[in-house]
Amino acid sequence: MILVHTPNPKEVAAYLDLFQAAMPEESFASLDQADLGQVRHLIAWGLPDGLIARLPRLRAVFALGAGVDKLLSRPDLPADLPLYRLLDSGMAAQMTEYIRYGVLGYQRNMDIYRRQQAAGQWRMLAPRLPGDIRVGILGLGEIGSAAAKALSKDGYQVSGWSRSPKHIHHVRSLHGDAGLEKLLENSDVLACVLPSTPQTQGLLNGERLSLMPPSSMLINAGRGDLLDQDALLALLNNGHIRCAQLDVFAQEPLPHGHPLWQHPSVAITPHIAAITLRQQAVEQIAANLRKLAAGQEADGLVMRSQGY
Repeated sequence: MILVHTPNPKEVAAYLDLFQAAMPEESFASLDQADLGQVRHLIAWGLPDGLIARLPRLRAVFALGAGVDKLLSRPDLPADLPLYRLLDSGMAAQMTEYIRYGVLGYQRNMDIYRRQQAAGQWRMLAPRLPGDIRVGILGLGEIGSAAAKALSKDGYQVSGWSRSPKHIHHVRSLHGDAGLEKLLENSDVLACVLPSTPQTQGLLNGERLSLMPPSSMLINAGRGDLLDQDALLALLNNGHIRCAQLDVFAQEPLPHGHPLWQHPSVAITPHIAAITLRQQAVEQIAANLRKLAAGQEADGLVMRSQGY
């Protein structure tokens, strides 16, 4: 038996229908229907406390998302229990669109025009071409690499940073502490798509953000705990960072009354840069379940030491 769980019962029902259609040979059930003693695999986003201890025959967990930091932080998740994450499931295309939107808006000065509109000002600014804009991508996994390739094809000067060297056509790849500093210093737009790990938490602190060029832009669509929000506010207020597009926050939802809400140089979205698409997620997990049943290695195995 395979247990499917999310906090939303309607979403669970939709997933059950899709999984059963994709794998009619298997038995899928919700938490209120399942015989927990017979559950071999768990497909989930958000888990009730104590659930894993009630699944004595559990062999693996499949996350309905690419980020697994909340699952990894659970003390009841056995260290030897395999955990698989989604590698894409339609998220790379969405993330690329989100970053493209921000980069194009910066190139065409749309953030400045919005502030001019609020002040009742009519003032044309000199145009810039894509080749005039240096874009840095923090994180060159499946999603970050897709965004970097697309932006390079659009004509932007694209660099990317990752823990280990990557080789992407027409994208300058940087790694390590020295590479991170170089990326920051040469990014007119910095787009972050890193996961939350012990190594990335607090990565974008005030010192590192200050390395960005004057009048630059920050896009954070990775995780909220990567960024020092107070440091960002200070740099926005003194004009060193011209604007920011933020999809993720240290606390979500962003608390009512937080100064980021009303800041004239900040665009806020509610963690929607890349949302799991059900059909694609079902297809990927179903393929992995079949691989495991055939004794093969499944895709997306999380390396606990790396956090993804």
